[in-house]
Amino acid sequence: MKQKATTVEEYIQSFPTDIQEILATIRKTITQNAPDAVESISYGMPAYKTHNKPLVYFAGYDKHIGFYATPTGHEQFAKQLAKYKQGKGSVQFPLNEPMPYELIAEIVKFRVAENEKK
Repeated sequence: MKQKATTVEEYIQSFPTDIQEILATIRKTITQNAPDAVESISYGMPAYKTHNKPLVYFAGYDKHIGFYATPTGHEQFAKQLAKYKQGKGSVQFPLNEPMPYELIAEIVKFRVAENEKK
């Protein structure tokens, strides 16, 4: 049985090299756009908080990257996310398509501003 990661670095390193690169870039995108965010592992995936409130999460899978920005982050960007498979508060970015890093950055910035207002 695979041991659960206790740090984001361990989590990323548990994936094949090509997926590691994508996850590391997502991590960098988040930390650049939310420099004060606290990074941890929550629900078995990388998690970020600002002002003690959830900001975003992400997770690697065999065929996609799951990105979780709570329902408000997804509602605000519904038009841009419409082409992706979604659930409540989640979106799947397929690994066989270009990763929308700019969109991820915009969502993170929106969530940072939202957490600052609360």
